[in-house]
Amino acid sequence: MSDRPSVPHRCLSRRTLAKAAALGVAGALAGTPRASAADVTVTQLGPRTYDLGIPSAALGRTSPVRIILPTSYAARPDRTWPVLHLLHGAHDDYNSWTRETDIEEFTANRDLIVAMPDGGPTGIPTRWKTGPDYETFQLQEVTAVLRATCRASTVQAVAGVSTGGYGAMAHAARHPGMFVAAASYSGIPATTVTNMPTIVQAIVGREGLNPLSLWGAPTLDSATWQDFDPLARVSALRGTALYVSVGTGSLTGGLGTILALAQVISGGIGALLPGVLESLVAPSTQSFVTALGQLAIPATQHLYQGGGHQWSDWQREFTASWPVLGGALGLPV
Repeated sequence: MSDRPSVPHRCLSRRTLAKAAALGVAGALAGTPRASAADVTVTQLGPRTYDLGIPSAALGRTSPVRIILPTSYAARPDRTWPVLHLLHGAHDDYNSWTRETDIEEFTANRDLIVAMPDGGPTGIPTRWKTGPDYETFQLQEVTAVLRATCRASTVQAVAGVSTGGYGAMAHAARHPGMFVAAASYSGIPATTVTNMPTIVQAIVGREGLNPLSLWGAPTLDSATWQDFDPLARVSALRGTALYVSVGTGSLTGGLGTILALAQVISGGIGALLPGVLESLVAPSTQSFVTALGQLAIPATQHLYQGGGHQWSDWQREFTASWPVLGGALGLPV
């Protein structure tokens, strides 16, 4: 594929990037590590789909973001566009949404930019205790480049699957007002309840990383774990349009759950069947929904029977969540 976009899109032309760099807009957000927009690499994958390589001070490397432009982008050089950020899960990558769903077709006649940033091998887009800062990368560096080069507006929504579902709720709760809507599909929006610390650490360990490099030890570093737990900041989500879903999976409790947790602890989380893994993470969403209800924070929720930790379920849930996401973005639903 060519590393230069076709002229009609203009969004990512070298002239645009150079002008953005000269104006310093890539560092326009307060506290954003400055990176020259002219250093962003561009690969065109299709009529509307591009991969960007963004030099990231927060990550210490150039990191990818896949974007999908509106169909009418070239015909409307006078306007800006709302952005939907889609986050991937663990053991996956930034191209998973275009690989596993119909997101390109779904958005073909909808006036928005879709951004799918890298979240690392765990898909946990946070500030690691000893490691990269995916929170800054996704919320500041990516956003700054989109506004500098693609006419992205300040209207944003965020959605994610699995650990990306954690990211969606964490981003919205830790940065109130940044997103008009947030959606979690089989996510982990409560990271400190029941067995969630064990599961989160197992996800990190599965990727060959030290579990303590995330937020430290759940007990000794409990304040840090709480700081990054969306459940602890749930009140900050008032006013954000929310969609939260998860299935019950295939376990019914009892010995099956105990054996599954034992497998997680022994490092076998990657071998769990989708229905089993869904059962293990379901309590996180259930606790989160309960907390929203206790505070009378409106949320569209779909807690369904069965299901699995898999894209076939998440594709359905994304489509079901569109009225929430699209409505908040000001788009027809």
